[in-house]
Parts: sequence; C-alpha cells; structure tokens
Amino acid sequence: MKKYNVAVVGASGAVGEEIFKILEEQEFPINKIVPLASARSAGSEIEIFNQKHKILETTSEVFKKEEIDIAFFSAGGEVSKEFAPYAAQSGAVVIDNTSHFRMDKDVPLVVPEVNPQDIALWKQRGIIANPNCSTIQMVQVLNPLHQKYHIKRVDVSTYQAVSGAGKKGMEELVHQMQKFFAFELEDVQPEVFPYRIALNAIPQIDKFMENNYTKEEMKMILETNKIMHSDFALSATCVRVPVLRSHSESISITFENEVQASEAGEILKETKNIVVCDDPEKLIYPMPSIATDTDMTYVGRIRNDLYDKKILHLWCVADQIRVGAATNAVRIALEWIKL
Repeated sequence: MKKYNVAVVGASGAVGEEIFKILEEQEFPINKIVPLASARSAGSEIEIFNQKHKILETTSEVFKKEEIDIAFFSAGGEVSKEFAPYAAQSGAVVIDNTSHFRMDKDVPLVVPEVNPQDIALWKQRGIIANPNCSTIQMVQVLNPLHQKYHIKRVDVSTYQAVSGAGKKGMEELVHQMQKFFAFELEDVQPEVFPYRIALNAIPQIDKFMENNYTKEEMKMILETNKIMHSDFALSATCVRVPVLRSHSESISITFENEVQASEAGEILKETKNIVVCDDPEKLIYPMPSIATDTDMTYVGRIRNDLYDKKILHLWCVADQIRVGAATNAVRIALEWIKL
C-alpha cells in the first residue's frame, strides 16, 4: 500500500489535534507527518503517534520542500486563503476545514456519506472543502430521506457547543462556571462570545448579514444544497449553548408526499455512520454526552407532525470537532486515496 506525506496546518489547534488522533485511529497510510503552524508556534514540539515532532512554520515553500501529498488546513480562513494555493501548486491535495473555499464553484464541498463522487473534481483547484460542522451532521441525516421521499423544505434550529469557537470558547465557559460557583458570575466580562455564555443561550453565531440571518445560518442554507445537489428551501436558526462539546439540532422536514416516522427511522438505521437512538418510553434519545468523542451522528425523537403527514421532526447530535471537522476531513482523504 502506498504511504503518504501528510501535513496538518493548525497543528496545535483543537481540530488539528483531533486530526492527528483520527489518522492514528484509522491507521492512515502515512509515510511522514508534518505539523505546521504560525511562526509563533514554530519550533515547539508536539506529540503525534507517541513520538515528538517539531512544529514547522507554514510558508509557501514548505509543502514542496517536505514533498507533501495531503495537506489538512484547520488554521482559519486567512491562512487557507494565503497558503492553500501554494500547497496545491506543489502537488498536494488540500482538504480545507475553513469556510474560505466552500462556495467556490470550482472547489468540491464534500461529505463522503453524501457526495463522495465530487471528490474526483479536486483536480480543478487541487482543493477539497470541508463543510460547516452543523451542515455535515444535518446532510448526513437529510440525504437518505431525500433520496427516498424528496424533501421540499427544511427548518433547523441548532444548539451549538462552545468548542465550536475553539479552545478559547471552552475556556470562557469553564471560567464563567467557576465564577458562578464562587458567587462572582455577575462580575464576568465576556470576551469570546457577545454575552455571558454560562447559564445562558445566545441566538447568534457569527455576524449578522443584511437579511438578518447570521453568517453561520447562511452557511447551512447555502452549503446544504451544494453538497446534496438539491434545490429545496431551508431556514436555520443557530444558537450557542453552554455545552462544552457536540452540537445538537432540531430538524423539521417537509416532504413532497406523506412519510411515516417508523419507516424513516428504519432508513436511517441502515445509513452509514448514523446511530438511531429513539425509544421515548425508556427515555432514550441523543445527547451531547453520548456523541462526544465519537465518529457517529446520533438521531432520535423521530416523529410525524400532528397536523401535516408530510412533515417529520427529529433531533440529531454529533461531535462537531470530530464528525463536523476532523473526522470528515480524514474520511475525505480516505476516499481520495482510492481514486
């Protein structure tokens, strides 16, 4: 089996660290691993696969110098904008976890369980885009139902963990909860989020657009139809909640024809990388505590609308650092090496 020289840009970040874990878990065929980061982190050591590796600075020359075959980018849109083209020009396939290239018509936007065929389009720019974390888990659920019943409209509300804002988001929640137990919460000044996140819910993720939707909500709307090659209507409301890890979503789906919840549940049970947890009598349903540190998308609360048999409601949860970022990126790479 061929082995590959793999670089991870943003090696010291949350997603970068998770990519290393998943590459090891998947026994990815690696010849050489190259951790990359900013000049500030360059020179420091990081442990990968039980070995110490020195982090190199991300430069325009490093990809060619290190003969990189696969470059995972997880260091922010500006870094991808500047350096991903150099990585692609050096001969590497770039798997970019930022939003920078997602809606580029020449860059495939891929969730392997949904549109693996689009990976073959990578040669147009040398880049494959990893979708938004909330989009990934949603389309994993929507796609098999759309193939069977044809979706007319989707309305989704997300309940997104603070780790979606990176390590600083997690640290802010922990710090504020410590202040709460010290009876000092009222003295807290938020830094990462616009308001205090502890014991709160903030119906804003990213900046507001002219249409009064946030950028996060528009990502879900626009990315979904690109991935699924569909054109159904979609509306999203994205909320930040005081959960450390794993995003939850309440999804209402309107189909062209009547759908039975029990039949939809059976279809999802047969879908790759989806676990159906749906037994209300036993209080079994998906929660962040179940999904965290796993590579599965959990679905439950599957039920018909009380007034319209063409509408189905369900709840899904997935670890957004893994399923919504690192795991999806590695799954793309695993499909790419089959080409």
